[in-house]
Amino acid sequence: MTRTPPVRTPAWPGYAEVRRVTALLRTEAVGGGLLVLAAVIAIVWANSPAADGYFALRDLRIGYEPWHLELSLGAWAADGLLAVFFFLVGLELKREIVVGDLRRFRTAIVPVTAAVGGVVVPALIYIAIVGPQSSLAQGWAIPTATDIAFAVAVLALVGSHLPSPLRIFLLTLAVVDDLIAIAIIAIFYTSEIQVVPLVIAAAVIAVYGVIAQRYRALFAGRPLAAWLVLLPIGFVAWAFLHASGVHATIAGVALAFTIPVRASRRDRGAGSRHDLAEEFEHRFRPLSSGFAVPVFAFFAAGVSIGGVDGIVRAATDPVTIGIVAALVLGKPIGILLAVRLITLVGRIRLDPALRWVDLLGVGLLAGIGFTVSLLIAELSFGEGSLHNGDAKIAIMLASVLASLLASSILLVRNRRYRRIHEAEEIDDDGDGVPDVYQTPLPEKRKRAPRRDKR
Repeated sequence: MTRTPPVRTPAWPGYAEVRRVTALLRTEAVGGGLLVLAAVIAIVWANSPAADGYFALRDLRIGYEPWHLELSLGAWAADGLLAVFFFLVGLELKREIVVGDLRRFRTAIVPVTAAVGGVVVPALIYIAIVGPQSSLAQGWAIPTATDIAFAVAVLALVGSHLPSPLRIFLLTLAVVDDLIAIAIIAIFYTSEIQVVPLVIAAAVIAVYGVIAQRYRALFAGRPLAAWLVLLPIGFVAWAFLHASGVHATIAGVALAFTIPVRASRRDRGAGSRHDLAEEFEHRFRPLSSGFAVPVFAFFAAGVSIGGVDGIVRAATDPVTIGIVAALVLGKPIGILLAVRLITLVGRIRLDPALRWVDLLGVGLLAGIGFTVSLLIAELSFGEGSLHNGDAKIAIMLASVLASLLASSILLVRNRRYRRIHEAEEIDDDGDGVPDVYQTPLPEKRKRAPRRDKR
């Protein structure tokens, strides 16, 4: 009986997948830079002599109350604009499940296990610091999320020559991580559900899905249909989900899951090479990375530190200590322990071209929990709470520390992987596809530097 060979992880992707992910990471890197810039502006403004203007802008209420839509600008950013971000997360997650690494158990088990470890261990560390019986324990989910845009921005700056499997592993890990965070928000931060609006939201999402499945047949040659037809229907679904009591960002994921991620035979026959999910991702990602997420960061990150006394109070708050320890230590520990465990109990081996220190760098990058962590902090403690302010300070501090520590490791690794990158660019047969993507896997490994024994 032939034994199945061990699975090598992270998996080596095809050239088309590498190009797609490279383009995605480039876009997210730009968005990550804008996110950081927006957060810095908010912090400076919130602690300047003109701070009252910032908080007045954040708390300015607009909308229509009978539809439960009279919200502050900060709430519109958290509940509304962030739904666009979650829509893109949903598209990427569905792609991974249908055609990516998550479609097969043998390739999905590692990033899924790593993501679970990166959620459980930080939550346990936070609970251990603040105390399980404390009222502060309600913030246990704050350090569980990974900010894709911020982490990818750091990776783009320090990891230009890192192997493609490692970058795809980070992306897959972050997507699964965000899915877990979405589930946590839906389950643990929904206090009361209104059944009628929830049923209507589900019906509208179903209509959206039917139209999305027949989008090319209905709107061939009408590029604005996504904005003029699907976007308004999506807004109606979001509004009813918001009225139901479920956090409205969940609507983004639910709508994304109705979008087809494979080009149909009819589409290919008509000369369309891209599936609808890829087309929507191309159209909406600039809106998410360039506007929605930076605006959310601008309204969420502005916290008044309160001078020296405020810094001392924040530094001694168990919430601050718990979040920093959970993100900076808990994330890499949880991810490495999970991967190590799965390699011990399963027929899975770390690819010889990589080292455990590479996964340590990725684990530290996963400790950047900016966007979703800020959202969960507001859900945990409420706007205006001192603990909410301290949680935001802790999230930003932890994200900076995780970025610096990850960069110190990955910069060194990046230099060592430069030779692999040069090998990946060799195209001896002149077909436009680097030869490393057309050779058997053992040949790829021969290109890895052998002098590095760490």
